[in-house]
Amino acid sequence: MSRARTATVAAGDHDIRLDRWFRRHFPDLGHGRLEKLLRTGQIRVDGGRARASTRVAAGCAVRIPPGLSENFSRPDRRTPVSPADTAFIRGRVLYRDDEVIAIDKPAGLAVQGGSKVKASVDAMLDALRFDGDERPRLVHRLDKDTSGVLAIARTRQAAAFLVAAFREGKVEKEYWALVSGVPEPSRGIVDLALAKTSAPGGGRERVTGDAPGAKRARTAYAVLAEARRVSWLSLMPETGRTHQIRVHCQAMGTPILGDRKYGSATGGIDGPPPVKRLMLHARKLVLPLPEGSPVTVTAPLDADMLAQWSFWGFEGMNREASHS
Repeated sequence: MSRARTATVAAGDHDIRLDRWFRRHFPDLGHGRLEKLLRTGQIRVDGGRARASTRVAAGCAVRIPPGLSENFSRPDRRTPVSPADTAFIRGRVLYRDDEVIAIDKPAGLAVQGGSKVKASVDAMLDALRFDGDERPRLVHRLDKDTSGVLAIARTRQAAAFLVAAFREGKVEKEYWALVSGVPEPSRGIVDLALAKTSAPGGGRERVTGDAPGAKRARTAYAVLAEARRVSWLSLMPETGRTHQIRVHCQAMGTPILGDRKYGSATGGIDGPPPVKRLMLHARKLVLPLPEGSPVTVTAPLDADMLAQWSFWGFEGMNREASHS
C-alpha cells in the first residue's frame, strides 16, 4: 500500500484554488472524494487543514494521501487551442523575449478557468509557446473585469523568478482608473488591511477592510486630472491582495466607475457614453528579469475606456503601448 507523500506547488500553479490544483494533477479524483479527504484532514497544506477554496502559493507543501501519489505526474487533459483563439491571444502580445511574454488582457477574459468560466488566458497558454520548448506559466493575476498588462513566464526558471519578484514587491505596477469624486488629499497612500468574507447563506465572496484575518494592503495614488466630479487616478499597489485597488478606492469614498461589486454601475455619474465596464486598467509593469535589465511594458486603453477618457476631457492619454 502506498504511503502519503508531499508535493510542492510549482510556480505555474501559484495562487490557484486547491480544488483546481487537484483537478490539474489528479483528473480522476472526483469533487466529492476530494471534499471528504479535506474534511477528514487527509489532505493538508503546509501542515494545516485546508478547504477546497484555499489558494495555494508557489512553494507550498501539499500532503497527498495514500492511493493518490501514483497519479501525481499525469499530464493535464487540455483541449487544443483553436485557430481563432490562437490568433486572438497572439494578437494581444505586447512584448516577448526568451524569458517572458506580456499581453494586453481584455476586460471580460478571465486569467484562470473555473466551473463557470468558458474562456481564460490559462486555457490559451499553449498558443503562446511560439518557438519555446515549455508551456508558458502564469505568474500573477488580473481580475476578469480589469484590462491591461499581464506577464507570463516562458520557462520554469523565469516563472520562479517572477513569482518571487511579485511576492517581494520588486515589480513596479501602475493602474489607471476613473472614479466617482475626487480623493482628498490629491495624492497619498491608502493603508487598509483586507480580508475575504462570504455573504450570509453562502453568497458571493467579497473583500472588506479591517475584518478578522485581514492582511496588510497598501496602495499609493495620485490624481492625474479631474472634471465634473470624476477623477482620473494613477494607482500603484505596493501589495497584491484580491480586489485591493477596488476596495481601497471605495474606502476613499471614490468608487471606480462601473464597479458593480464595490460601487455601482455608474458611480452616480450620468451621461453619454454609458459605462459599459469596470474603468480599471493595468497600464504599466516594470519587470525585473533573470538576465538583463528590467523591461517596461505599457498597454493602451481599449475603445470603451478611451470613450470615457475623451468624454471627460482627458485628451491625448492613450499613447501607443510601448516598452523599453
